[in-house]
Amino acid sequence: MKQMRMNGGLLSSKNLSKWLLILLPVVAAAYLLWPTFSYYQLNQEREALVKDSAALEQWDAANGESFINARNGRLKLGLDLRGGMYVTLEVDVLKLIEESADPTSIDEDFEKILDKTRKETDNTDLEVLEAFLTNFRASGKSLLQYFTVSNQADPTEASIEEKLRRDADGAVSQAMEVIKQRVNKYELSEVNIQKQGARRIVIELPDVKDEKEIRSLLQTTARLEFKRVTMNRELIRTFMAIDNLLKGVKIDTAAAVDSMTLAKVDSAKVDTTKTDSAALAANKDTAGKKDNPYAGLSDEEAQRRFKRDYPFSHMLGGYYAQNDKSSFQPFDLVLKKVEDFPEQGVYRFVINGKQLPQLLKILDRLDVKRIMPTDLDIVVSAKPEGTPAKDGTPEIFDVYGVVREADLTGDVVTDAYPSFDPASNQPTVHMEMSSEGAERWAQITGANIQKRIAIILDGRVYSAPTVQNKIPNGSSQITGSGSPEEASLLAVVLKAGALKAPVKIIEERVVGPSLGEDSIRRGVSSSLMSFALIILFMLAYYAWGGAIADVALLMNVLLVVAGLAGFGGTLTLPGIAGLILSTAMAVDANILIFERMREELYAGKTLKVAVEQGFTKAWSAIIDSNITHMLATIPLLVWGSGPVKGFAVTLLAGAIITLFTAVVITRAMFGLIVNSGATTINIGQKRTV
Repeated sequence: MKQMRMNGGLLSSKNLSKWLLILLPVVAAAYLLWPTFSYYQLNQEREALVKDSAALEQWDAANGESFINARNGRLKLGLDLRGGMYVTLEVDVLKLIEESADPTSIDEDFEKILDKTRKETDNTDLEVLEAFLTNFRASGKSLLQYFTVSNQADPTEASIEEKLRRDADGAVSQAMEVIKQRVNKYELSEVNIQKQGARRIVIELPDVKDEKEIRSLLQTTARLEFKRVTMNRELIRTFMAIDNLLKGVKIDTAAAVDSMTLAKVDSAKVDTTKTDSAALAANKDTAGKKDNPYAGLSDEEAQRRFKRDYPFSHMLGGYYAQNDKSSFQPFDLVLKKVEDFPEQGVYRFVINGKQLPQLLKILDRLDVKRIMPTDLDIVVSAKPEGTPAKDGTPEIFDVYGVVREADLTGDVVTDAYPSFDPASNQPTVHMEMSSEGAERWAQITGANIQKRIAIILDGRVYSAPTVQNKIPNGSSQITGSGSPEEASLLAVVLKAGALKAPVKIIEERVVGPSLGEDSIRRGVSSSLMSFALIILFMLAYYAWGGAIADVALLMNVLLVVAGLAGFGGTLTLPGIAGLILSTAMAVDANILIFERMREELYAGKTLKVAVEQGFTKAWSAIIDSNITHMLATIPLLVWGSGPVKGFAVTLLAGAIITLFTAVVITRAMFGLIVNSGATTINIGQKRTV
């Protein structure tokens, strides 16, 4: 009898699957929400050290990676809860069309077509170019009267329409790329940039403190430049000078410093007995050598001193090749004097993506800019090398030395588009220039054959191709793109100087942190009150059955929030409303089940049969109500934006999880009770029956 009772208990082996159904989702939710809990714990520690820069640096060294991982995996809060700036930009495609036309050919008829198109498309999401072309055809005019195609001697109406469409599509992509780079430069975390409709861009900027600076940032014209790459010994000398400055070595900055005067900086001040991180790894092999100042130190202490001695150079990795065709070999940036580095050859410098913000901060310092040569600038690639790895491998960015003054600016570029090289079938980019630009481009390319020219947009390098020959007519083919997507991006960047489509702010909302905190407080309070009312009602009306439903309800909320965190979703104030509504739907499913079970119990069925029949007969009604629930959210997800989409996301997630918690979880709980030997349970049925 004792053995039989054990087999029928709650912890019997046949109940194992039911326990797993209940506990595994809870464990999974805890795993997904752990980064959120960890982030807020670490963030409190970090904020307590903000005023102590030395302690903050030590904390970042010890906990920086954990803090970043937790921040990336945490549940994100929307602007209405967190505070920040919400901006809607509109690209003025009609202005682009006007700027693309020949200024000498624009007449009153052309201006009337522009005015009519603007009236039709203002405050709408209509395709501006299509409306313009429709009005243009209705006027009986020919596009050939007003537009030309730079790379065609005999353009047609179709070729002009194709160019205008290409430019209009590229205007929004170009604006988005410029905004992304500018926002990244200002280190605004978790910015959401999305295209909305045909010509609008929606930007969400959390934690923004200076709205005026952001407005200027978003509306400033893009700066496209072509600069010669100068990767040589003088660049290494500059790295050493920055190290000296950051260490406190005095450098005369009374006058502007060029490459010749920088060469006079006393190289003895650069302690060449230090070693780099690669040499530190071999510290044990050199522990007894006098030229190793880190001999006998622990790896942690050696690394700390090395970073102190080389605050700038320790972040860089150096590679050298005798020419473009030979393979690159790594070399140490320290251990040598500047004169020991080859004067001829090809240099390459790279930096780990995690250290890139620190390097950019150093380069932006006023005292660092003062010691920089007047004919040299240090810039970084806009994109990491190759395809970003998904296994946590750090991204690698290239660091370039370029001439300070641009050899050519982007306003001479008239067109750029991606294509394929028929000989190699590799993606390429074709670039066209104006007559003035073509003449200057011929001089630049002719004087720099087998040298590199960097294509720079807003201070970041997108490509640095090698000049193969003199280009006399301004029509260039740029090879080396790793993929069609990379070629398309480069074409977008090149057109930053050619496209004359201004960007204007048409909507702007600012939510202060205090208002966000108040929203969180009110949202949490209203949610708790709603949950409390539902829980109390279920307990009062369905007794023990209601208690089971309440447990499933709490699991429903936990799984929805964990799902948002796990899939990178954002919780907004409307999202909280959707969460409350989804919990009401979850209880509705339980009510259907309980009423069916009560009917079976009224008919004199056993508890086991009543449970089975209750879930079976209520299933069709539950699935119908939840499917209609999900279908109602689809239009909100597809056509909604901002708060509407946030509401729809949590509503849909709640409907899906409701099917799991209200049916699977509650059934597993009732199964445990039945298997324990219970013959009755109070779910609100009359005791006299």
